[in-house]
Amino acid sequence: SFIGEESVAAGEGSILTDNPTWIIDPIDGTTNFVHRFPFVAVSIGFVVNKKIEFGVVYSCIEDKMYTARKGKGAFCNGQKLQVSGQEDITKSLLVTELGSNRDPEAIKIILSNMERLLSIPIHG
Repeated sequence: SFIGEESVAAGEGSILTDNPTWIIDPIDGTTNFVHRFPFVAVSIGFVVNKKIEFGVVYSCIEDKMYTARKGKGAFCNGQKLQVSGQEDITKSLLVTELGSNRDPEAIKIILSNMERLLSIPIHG
Protein backbone atom coordinates (compact mmCIF):
# COMPACT_ATOMS: atom_id res chain seq x y z
CA SER A 1 0.00 0.00 0.00
CA PHE A 2 0.96 3.64 -0.32
CA ILE A 3 0.06 6.77 1.65
CA GLY A 4 1.21 10.13 0.32
CA GLU A 5 1.05 13.18 2.59
CA GLU A 6 0.30 15.57 -0.23
CA SER A 7 -2.68 13.53 -1.48
CA VAL A 8 -4.05 13.17 2.06
CA ALA A 9 -3.67 16.92 2.58
CA ALA A 10 -5.64 17.41 -0.66
CA GLY A 11 -8.55 15.50 0.88
CA GLU A 12 -8.03 11.96 -0.40
CA GLY A 13 -8.93 9.31 2.13
CA SER A 14 -6.29 7.04 3.60
CA ILE A 15 -6.51 4.08 5.95
CA LEU A 16 -3.47 2.44 7.50
CA THR A 17 -3.94 -1.34 7.41
CA ASP A 18 -1.72 -4.27 8.37
CA ASN A 19 -0.47 -4.44 4.76
CA PRO A 20 3.12 -3.41 4.10
CA THR A 21 2.75 0.32 3.45
CA TRP A 22 5.02 3.08 2.17
CA ILE A 23 4.32 6.48 3.74
CA ILE A 24 5.87 9.31 1.78
CA ASP A 25 5.98 13.06 2.23
CA PRO A 26 7.85 14.44 -0.80
CA ILE A 27 8.01 17.96 0.65
CA ASP A 28 8.07 17.58 4.43
CA GLY A 29 7.97 21.18 5.54
CA THR A 30 5.76 22.52 2.74
CA THR A 31 5.13 25.79 4.57
CA ASN A 32 8.88 26.20 5.10
CA PHE A 33 9.43 25.47 1.41
CA VAL A 34 6.85 28.05 0.31
CA HIS A 35 8.47 30.69 2.52
CA ARG A 36 12.02 29.68 1.50
CA PHE A 37 12.82 28.69 5.09
CA PRO A 38 15.63 26.13 4.74
CA PHE A 39 14.16 23.26 6.78
CA VAL A 40 12.67 20.99 4.15
CA ALA A 41 13.03 17.26 3.70
CA VAL A 42 11.82 14.24 1.81
CA SER A 43 10.45 11.75 4.34
CA ILE A 44 9.80 8.07 3.65
CA GLY A 45 8.61 5.45 6.09
CA PHE A 46 7.79 1.77 5.71
CA VAL A 47 5.15 0.18 7.96
CA VAL A 48 4.10 -3.45 8.42
CA ASN A 49 1.20 -4.44 10.69
CA LYS A 50 0.84 -0.73 11.57
CA LYS A 51 4.36 -0.68 13.02
CA ILE A 52 7.23 1.32 11.57
CA GLU A 53 10.06 -0.83 10.24
CA PHE A 54 12.36 1.85 8.87
CA GLY A 55 12.46 5.45 7.82
CA VAL A 56 14.57 7.73 5.67
CA VAL A 57 14.63 11.52 5.85
CA TYR A 58 16.71 13.49 3.38
CA SER A 59 17.32 17.08 4.50
CA CYS A 60 17.74 18.65 1.08
CA ILE A 61 19.30 21.98 2.00
CA GLU A 62 21.76 20.44 4.49
CA ASP A 63 22.48 17.44 2.23
CA LYS A 64 21.99 15.10 5.21
CA MET A 65 20.48 11.63 4.99
CA TYR A 66 18.90 10.36 8.19
CA THR A 67 18.07 6.68 8.37
CA ALA A 68 16.63 4.47 11.08
CA ARG A 69 15.61 0.84 11.27
CA LYS A 70 13.62 -0.82 14.02
CA GLY A 71 16.07 -2.33 16.50
CA LYS A 72 19.12 -1.13 14.54
CA GLY A 73 19.45 2.51 15.57
CA ALA A 74 19.47 5.82 13.76
CA PHE A 75 22.14 7.36 11.56
CA CYS A 76 23.03 10.62 9.83
CA ASN A 77 25.09 10.18 6.68
CA GLY A 78 26.11 6.77 8.02
CA GLN A 79 27.21 8.04 11.45
CA LYS A 80 25.34 6.51 14.40
CA LEU A 81 23.17 8.97 16.33
CA GLN A 82 22.71 8.92 20.10
CA VAL A 83 20.65 10.88 22.56
CA SER A 84 22.53 13.14 24.96
CA GLY A 85 21.92 11.18 28.14
CA GLN A 86 20.84 14.36 29.92
CA GLU A 87 18.40 13.37 32.65
CA ASP A 88 17.88 16.75 34.33
CA ILE A 89 15.00 18.47 32.54
CA THR A 90 16.11 21.88 33.86
CA LYS A 91 19.21 21.52 31.65
CA SER A 92 17.23 20.39 28.60
CA LEU A 93 16.11 22.22 25.49
CA LEU A 94 12.50 21.79 24.40
CA VAL A 95 11.59 22.13 20.73
CA THR A 96 8.01 22.08 19.48
CA GLU A 97 5.90 23.13 16.54
CA LEU A 98 2.41 24.61 16.45
CA GLY A 99 1.26 22.82 13.30
CA SER A 100 -0.90 24.29 10.57
CA ASN A 101 -4.42 23.52 11.81
CA ARG A 102 -6.18 26.81 12.60
CA ASP A 103 -9.49 25.28 13.65
CA PRO A 104 -10.52 27.06 16.90
CA GLU A 105 -10.84 23.78 18.83
CA ALA A 106 -7.41 22.61 17.61
CA ILE A 107 -5.87 25.96 18.58
CA LYS A 108 -7.37 25.64 22.06
CA ILE A 109 -5.78 22.19 22.48
CA ILE A 110 -2.43 23.33 21.07
CA LEU A 111 -2.28 26.35 23.38
CA SER A 112 -3.28 24.25 26.37
CA ASN A 113 -0.46 21.82 25.58
CA MET A 114 1.96 24.71 25.14
CA GLU A 115 0.94 26.17 28.51
CA ARG A 116 1.72 22.84 30.18
CA LEU A 117 5.07 22.60 28.39
CA LEU A 118 6.03 26.16 29.28
CA SER A 119 5.41 25.47 32.97
CA ILE A 120 8.14 22.79 32.97
CA PRO A 121 11.37 24.31 34.34
CA ILE A 122 13.39 23.70 31.16
CA HIS A 123 16.65 25.40 30.22
CA GLY A 124 15.31 26.77 26.96
